[in-house]
Amino acid sequence: MPQPHQDTAASFLLQDLRAGTATLHVALEQRLPFFSEQLDAAWYQRLIQAYYGFYQPLEAALDQSGLIPAGYEPQLRRKTPALNGDLLALGLSQAEIDHLPRCPQLPRLGTPGACLGTLYVLEGATLGGQILRREMARRLALDAGNGGAFLDVYGALTGRRWKDFLDYLGRMPSHTSARQQVVDAAQSTFACFERWLDSREVLLCPPRIPRPSSSCWPTAPTNPSVPRARSSPMASC
Repeated sequence: MPQPHQDTAASFLLQDLRAGTATLHVALEQRLPFFSEQLDAAWYQRLIQAYYGFYQPLEAALDQSGLIPAGYEPQLRRKTPALNGDLLALGLSQAEIDHLPRCPQLPRLGTPGACLGTLYVLEGATLGGQILRREMARRLALDAGNGGAFLDVYGALTGRRWKDFLDYLGRMPSHTSARQQVVDAAQSTFACFERWLDSREVLLCPPRIPRPSSSCWPTAPTNPSVPRARSSPMASC
């Protein structure tokens, strides 16, 4: 059972993460097409291909970094297998999946704090995925067996896994500089993810609102005439 000081540490870190990523989260939420009337099966497939192109190299880099603090269970939390299975269900061959483009500019993972910040974004996305799972089931008749497994990657364990992750964060160093490393990495993960999806042309065009500078590459030109999405599977709650 977490001790009181661990709960406090997790609370401070979670507050910092929420505050530090709120603008990036909203900006991405407004561009994801899951709730757009224009979304069809072909667009969804391209979107999942783009997700795979980000998650696969990022999870591999996390595994290879050797910097994830003890207590995290990557074998229970990898998202790449679900994305791979979805792409197979959507009609791609394994050879085609293996040759999909991969994101070349990932968040830097040079410290344990950087790994934690990236993991926060990936784990938080599973909560937003629950909303999208229901919408994709309604609109495209998708479920875990025919292309929607990623959106429900933890199934009935989603809430439990998130609580366990927060407990894990509570065991990390809580001083200000350590928390800032985590927040910086979470911000970078959001920014790099959006830039990658943008480069794959699977996002709605952004509204004209002030944006934080990206740690990856320049923002694409805007076109406010395109409708916006309403919910994000990259939501860190």
